[in-house]
Amino acid sequence: MCMLASMASAQTQISKYQPGVTPEGAVYFLPKTALRVVVQVEKTTYTPGDFAKYAERYLRLMDVAQEASVSYRVNSVTMTPFGVADTTKCFSVRFNAKNATANVQLAEDGALMAINATATAPAEPKAFVSAPKPRQVNPRQFMNEEILAAGSTAKMAELTALEIYEIRDSKNQLVRGQADFMPKDGEQLRIMLDQLSAQDQALTSLFAGKTVRDTTEHVFVYYPDSEVNRQVLFRLSDKLGVVDADDLSGAPYYISVTDLHSVPATVQTGDDKKKKKVLSVEDGIYVNVPGKIRVDITRGNAPVGSYEVTAGQFGHTELLSGELFNKRFTTHLTLNPVTGGVARLEAEQPK
Repeated sequence: MCMLASMASAQTQISKYQPGVTPEGAVYFLPKTALRVVVQVEKTTYTPGDFAKYAERYLRLMDVAQEASVSYRVNSVTMTPFGVADTTKCFSVRFNAKNATANVQLAEDGALMAINATATAPAEPKAFVSAPKPRQVNPRQFMNEEILAAGSTAKMAELTALEIYEIRDSKNQLVRGQADFMPKDGEQLRIMLDQLSAQDQALTSLFAGKTVRDTTEHVFVYYPDSEVNRQVLFRLSDKLGVVDADDLSGAPYYISVTDLHSVPATVQTGDDKKKKKVLSVEDGIYVNVPGKIRVDITRGNAPVGSYEVTAGQFGHTELLSGELFNKRFTTHLTLNPVTGGVARLEAEQPK
């Protein structure tokens, strides 16, 4: 909780502040780094054909499944870092005649973005759009009168197989230029071949069945506040898809976070500890000095992805001197919206 102390009637009054900018000053959070893990899962649905048990006899199709089934598998796992407000790093700055920090830009969640500069908001992730599903074709529309009039399923399967062989023979004759009625140009040939292929595929599906694949996207947000080893991120069931992390019907996907200690540890003095308790800062601006971490995602013991990320919460905070924001020159400060570190710092000398 961010607290600001003010003196009134010889008493110290403590009031709660929300992030924001007022004519008197600004209250801000520093960002911390969160992880957006995007998992694309493919669902495969198999529906057996009406003539599935005759597939081997008439079309020599081996091991055709007789029962419907649904299965899931992970297509891809990607990870991107993004910034959120770190409510444990809340600071305030008062405006006065001695400094030039009146132009403070905050994000919607109160995270500091820039001072005396215009920061560019990070791009929003692209919305997932699934591929259009192919138009379903009813294979019975390609059955001739003899097939439809057959008295049994076995007879229908036999006549349908003969029709399939005739379609394939017609395709071969067109390709070889031996058909009785050859098309006049290449475009007509393509159209005829496409129509014959559609008929072949539709009638064959009565024996081989239909397989439909659909891809869905699942987004997991993870906040790496400390090192972890093999924490369950999500689980995937072959029959149910993505399930809760505590649902043992799914195989676990783990996330591990390792601090690479890229930023030297700072030694806190008594003054530093005291300053951290005084959250109202008039002589400077706090920023992050982010550190690097390694994020590993595994399925069991099999690696899925390894990423090196710079994270604000794995470094330390540093106070930029208030001398940078005095009236002698204008300092433009822009923070990295993901880490809270200094992205750009430049001073404009007065003319």
